[in-house]
Formats: sequence, structure tokens, C-alpha cells
Amino acid sequence: MTAKAVRTRVWRNGTLELENFPFEDVSDYLEQPDCLVWADLLTPDYDLICQLADELGLDQHAVEDSIAEHERPKATRYATHLFLTTYAITHGADPRELVSSRVSAFSLPRGFVTVRLDDNFDIDAVVRRWDDNHDLMKFGTKALIHGLLDEIVDGYFDAVEALDDEIEAIEDILFEENPKVANELQRRTFALRKSLVQIRRVVLPMREVVNTIMRRATEGDHNAELAPYYDDLYDHVLRAADWTESLRDIISSIFETNLSLADARMNAVMKKLTAWAAIIAVPTAITGYFGQNVPYPGFGHPLGFWLSVASIALAAGGLYWLFKRKDWL
Repeated sequence: MTAKAVRTRVWRNGTLELENFPFEDVSDYLEQPDCLVWADLLTPDYDLICQLADELGLDQHAVEDSIAEHERPKATRYATHLFLTTYAITHGADPRELVSSRVSAFSLPRGFVTVRLDDNFDIDAVVRRWDDNHDLMKFGTKALIHGLLDEIVDGYFDAVEALDDEIEAIEDILFEENPKVANELQRRTFALRKSLVQIRRVVLPMREVVNTIMRRATEGDHNAELAPYYDDLYDHVLRAADWTESLRDIISSIFETNLSLADARMNAVMKKLTAWAAIIAVPTAITGYFGQNVPYPGFGHPLGFWLSVASIALAAGGLYWLFKRKDWL
């Protein structure tokens, strides 16, 4: 029964009393009506999760979902607890490379258990939010849920803002004529579209998750003070979702514009090739015709050579002037 890391905290009457106590003591504190308990499990094994389910009376389906791969963001109400699954988004030096991290949570009347499958999500930032809003601890697990979701949603804004900056950088080089830049532009645009698809799969379902939790968390006069916090959280989720939608439209527009510019460049090249082919065809036509050994003006005299050269120069020069005027050259 192991986990990579187990972190615990207990508040008594809204005041932090103890942290990092043994995981086995969680159920003892939960039996005390004036205590609020939090436990965080990092990469727990199946035996530890089963022990947790037995001690806290968790639904077996929720327990399995907490460690299963590829679960969608959701909030599900069971008889004794609320189960939610979310994804945190982070990015590295390259804003196009997003890293998602699953964070599941069980919310009981006086207990809150988070389960993380990796350490990409900074749980310390969540703890700092709880400490900064310690006056909300009197609302119990509803305050803990808010702090967790608020940190996750703020991470969405950081990731989307990084993608927005990358799109602006692409817009700056969109109309450059360098072929190497055009190839790089296509690669960066494709990577951005993949990142946007990834973040939309996370952000869009969070609207329903936050909405479901918000309705339950703000029910009753006792929780009226929490309403503005959850309203602000829901507004942030909507803004993040709208931002991703607008970025998807922009990147699609960039992709289509890049294809249109490529077609325009190809047409310009074809016009130049056609114009030069027409110019080069003039001497070939004249010399080929005269090469049929038929009499022509100046035949058998030096004057004929100069007439041929003059005809080539005048015809080629006339075509060059015409194509230049039409902006084909």
C-alpha cells in the first residue's frame, strides 16, 4: 500500500491544526465534527486506493475512475461524496508543447482527497491559495474545491495566453517571401493547431464541471458568501473557453491564408516562366523559319543576317515590355 507521496492537512474550526500526519489517521479526524481533512495522493497504487475506499466509504466506480487513464473531465454525485476529474495544463519553454496532468478529487462532508497520476501539477500552489483565503475554511470542502479549481483554471489562462503570443509571432512572418520561412510557418501552424485541439478537450468540458459544482456549493443561505467566488471561477472558465474558440478561428484563418499565399506565389512563378518562355520562343521561331532554306528578305546577303537579328531583338523586346507592363516580370 504505497504512493509516491502522501500529503495531509487538518483544520479545526477553520484554523490549520496539523499537516503531514500519517495517512492512517485520516479516518479518525473525519469522525470529529469540528475537523476538515485534506489528503493528497501522488501516483497511488491500487491497494492504497482500495484502502481509501474502504475507510471513507467511496463508490467503487469513482475509485476506479480516479486511477484510470483517459477519463474525461466530469463531476459526479454519489450517495456519500462528490467525485470530480479535471486536467491541469502547463507549458514549457515552447508554448506549443502543452502538458496535461490529471487531478481527481473526492469531496466528503468533512474531507477532501486529491489523487494525482503525476507530479506535473503544482499542488503547493493550491495550498497557498487555501492559506491566502483561510477565512473561507469555515465553508469546509466547498472552499477546498474552489481553491483547487481556481488554480487549475488560472493555468488554462497561462497556456492560452502563451498560444496567443505564438500566433501573433506567426502573423508577423506570414507575408514574408522567404521559402524557408514559409516551411517553418507551416510546421509551427500545424503544431499550434494540435495544441489548441488538446487544450479545447480540457477547457470546454470544464464549463459543465464548474457549473455542476457551483450549483451545489452555493445552495443555502449559509453558503451565500461563496457565491461570488464561484461566479468568478465560472466566468474565468467561460472566458478561457471563448479564448480557445477565437484562437482556433485565427489559426484556421492563418492556415488558409498561408495556403492562399502559396497559391499566389505559385501563380506568380508560373506567369514569369510563361513570359520568359514566350520571349525565348521568338528567336527560335524566326531562326527556325529561316532555317528552312527558303528565300527571305536579304537571302544570301549580310543584310539578311542583320534583319534576322533586328527582328529577334524587336519582337523579344516588345514581349518583355508587354509582360513587364502587365506585372508578369
